[in-house]
Amino acid sequence: MEKPFWLERWQKDEIGFHQADVNRYLKKYWKQVATNFPQANVFVPLCGKSLDMLWLKKQGHRVTGIELSQKAVQDFFSENALDHDITQQAQLTVYSTDQLNLLCGDFFEINNQLLANHHLVYDRASLVALPEPMRKSYAEHLSQVLPEKASILQVIMTYPQHEMTGPPFSVSEAELRSLYADKFNIEKLAEYDIFRENPRFQDKGMTQLIESVFIMSR
Repeated sequence: MEKPFWLERWQKDEIGFHQADVNRYLKKYWKQVATNFPQANVFVPLCGKSLDMLWLKKQGHRVTGIELSQKAVQDFFSENALDHDITQQAQLTVYSTDQLNLLCGDFFEINNQLLANHHLVYDRASLVALPEPMRKSYAEHLSQVLPEKASILQVIMTYPQHEMTGPPFSVSEAELRSLYADKFNIEKLAEYDIFRENPRFQDKGMTQLIESVFIMSR
């Protein structure tokens, strides 16, 4: 989606994608992802105001998120009562507190220098937030800016795309592998049928909703 779409969603608080609790897959599978990098810095792309970042911080990681919406970033700090500093780094505004930096700006402004020591990535809501033409550019850029050794905890959502206009968009396992298999080893950890627990998707006339969790490692 184009930038104005997301900025408007945040301004109108149309943020059904935001989770009020820490993601269950993150808590269940993070140790498997982080086993080779137990104290590594973590990158959270398109982070919004996710509470998952605070959970990751409590596990001992330094966390860097990137978010387009200034309102989302400001809400994150105010809702969690976090004092912070604000600086500018090229095209990105950096909001910093202890062990956590949120970069406000365009994901494609992220470079290798900013992520030089970030060997772990958590992507629950980034890839599925993008329409198909943008997903390839996103995956290519993420692969380029990560260090040579890196692991990603990747969550995707799959459903009959014709039944709903995203976001979130349907991303199949086959597409995920086509985007990353030339750069990462991809291991599927689990698959969950979440249709019955999501009435808002049922109300849209959908008939199926699956979430799948993967570890992707260089």
